[in-house]
Order: sequence, then C-alpha cells, then structure tokens
Amino acid sequence: MAVELSTSINIKEPRWDQSTFTGRAKHFFTVTDPRNILLSNEQLESAHKIITDYRKGVVSPGLSEDELWRAKYIFDSAFHPDTGEKMILIGRMSAQVPMNMTITGCMMTFYKTTPAVVLWQWINQSFNAIVNYTNRSGDAPITVSQLGTAYVSATTGAVATALGLNALTKHVSPLFGRFVPFAAVAAANCINIPLMRQRELKHGIPITDENDNRLGESTKAAQQAISQVVVSRILMASPGMAIPPFLMNHLEKKAFLKKFPWMSAPIQVGLVGFCLVFATPLCCALFPQKSSMSVSRLEPELQEKIRASHPGVERVFFNKGL
Repeated sequence: MAVELSTSINIKEPRWDQSTFTGRAKHFFTVTDPRNILLSNEQLESAHKIITDYRKGVVSPGLSEDELWRAKYIFDSAFHPDTGEKMILIGRMSAQVPMNMTITGCMMTFYKTTPAVVLWQWINQSFNAIVNYTNRSGDAPITVSQLGTAYVSATTGAVATALGLNALTKHVSPLFGRFVPFAAVAAANCINIPLMRQRELKHGIPITDENDNRLGESTKAAQQAISQVVVSRILMASPGMAIPPFLMNHLEKKAFLKKFPWMSAPIQVGLVGFCLVFATPLCCALFPQKSSMSVSRLEPELQEKIRASHPGVERVFFNKGL
C-alpha cells in the first residue's frame, strides 16, 4: 500500500535554496522552460487544483513528491503569485525565449531603414508592455488610462531612441550600427518598466514579515524591486544582442549568405534564441524573487508603524516582480 504524501512540504517557497545563485538558477530554468506554454488549460487547471488542495491540507490520491513539485512549477509558470489570476500567455516568463528570439532576431536583421526600426521597436515595446504588466508586483489593479499612458510613453521613448541612434551611426562602421537595437532596448527598459509599474512607485507594493504577515505597502520597496528588474532585463538582452552581431558580421561576408541572403533572419533568430535559453533564467536569478530590505530603509512613517505593531521585525520581504 502506497504511503500518503506528507502535507508538511513547504510549497510556498521554491524547491531549491533561494539564498544562493545556483538555487535561484535551477528555479528559473524550470519556471522559464518554453515547453510550459504548450500546456493545455486542463493541465494548468489540474496543477492549480493539486496546489490549492495541498495548501488546504488535502493530498490528491497517489500523488508523489516529484509530481507535487511539477504541479507547483506549472502553477507558478501560469498563475500570478500575488493575485492568483491566470497570466496572459505571451506575458508569462515561459514565453520569453520564443517571443524574444523572434522579435530580437528581426530587430537586429531589419535595422537599416526607418519604417523597419519603427515597426520592430513598436512590436518589441508592445510585447514588453504585456510582460511588464503581467509580471508586476502586488495585487492592486491598474486602470486602463494608466496602462495606456505608460504604453504610449514607453513605446515612443524606445522608437525615438532607436531612430536617434540610427541617425548617429550612419557614418560609422556597419558593425557599430548592429548594436543600435541593443542600445534602444536598454534605454527602453529604463522607460518601459517604471512606467508600466508606475502605480507601485506611487502607492507602494505589499511588504510582509518572514512569516508572510502583511505589514503595509512601501514605495521604497517598489523602487528597489523595479531597479532590480530593470538591471535583470538589460543583462538578459545583452548576450542575445551582443554576440550575434559579431557572428553575423562575419557570416555575411561568406559565400553562403551572399548566395542565400534570406537565410540571414532565420540564422539571427536561432543565434538569439540559443543565447536567451541561458540568459533568461540566469538573469532572472541575479536577485531573489522574494526580495528583502531592512526596516530602517523604509519610509519613516512605515518604520514607526512596524516598530509599534511588530517590534521584533528587522527585515521586510516583498515580491519584486520579473
């Protein structure tokens, strides 16, 4: 007779130690696995039921520990950690590699004309806006007007940056011109992420103690969370946008691409995809998902409130978003 699975496994936290980079990398290699986007609604709902039941102390008959953790990672890949709602498919981290390899590959192939720059920067920032909204921190809703303002501002900023850099590089080497898309993406991330998450900067994000007891909302925590995400996103794009230009500059001088120039885009997309398979989880792992900061770094009024109601608390924790 099979032994029933214990209900004491802590599935609120990832399977691997999140205080180490290696543990976080293992976690994000699982969460960003592109195969997760192929899962059916039935598989997602099944994982949702297993995890919801387990949190209530109910164990599905015959469930093994490995199956529980598999359900946990399916659940984490598709449902928002704060709101619990099912995330938009292309906004999930598991969609990052296939979506970004296609968009980035095309941005880096079609960068020489103004219409192409405008089109692909617009597509990229539209995708980024969806990702930033989907992976925001906190459970407070964002209005349609806030969303629209942030989207238009971020997209305009990215396109203007790309066009400005393109104009500056007309008299330099073609290799330098290939890095224009990366510079535009880096600048746009600095615009897009704070704008799409501006509500968090204005009103704060939920902070808790180590036992997940909610202590309030902090704008200081939001600033730390968003700055960490900006750094992660820029570094995430770096390998895929820095390595292929050198390779493509070399390959385009060869007879093969001179004979089959249409192969340039598929090769570039493939190179970017290879880089992103590793860069996405490794850069997500740079900072803990459950970030923390000292109470002394919070807003003065929030410090007073926490010290009055929870005098033993020295550090607070929050979901930084992705």
